[in-house]
Amino acid sequence: MKNRLKVLRAERDWTQAQLAGELDVSRQTINAIEKGKFDPSLPLAFKAARLFGLPIEEIFQYED
Repeated sequence: MKNRLKVLRAERDWTQAQLAGELDVSRQTINAIEKGKFDPSLPLAFKAARLFGLPIEEIFQYED
C-alpha cells in the first residue's frame, strides 16, 4: 500500500516520534508504514485521516 504519511508529516515538521505519539503507536510502526513494510489497521488509518483532516484515500492508496 502506498501512502503519503511521510510527506504529510514533513509538511508539519513532525518527527516520526511526534506522529507516533499523536497516533498512539511506536515510532517503529510509523517508520514501517512510511517505508511500505507495514499496512496500518483500519482504525489507525481512520485516526491518521482525522489527524490530518483528509479522507483516508488521500493518505493511503492500495496497490495491486
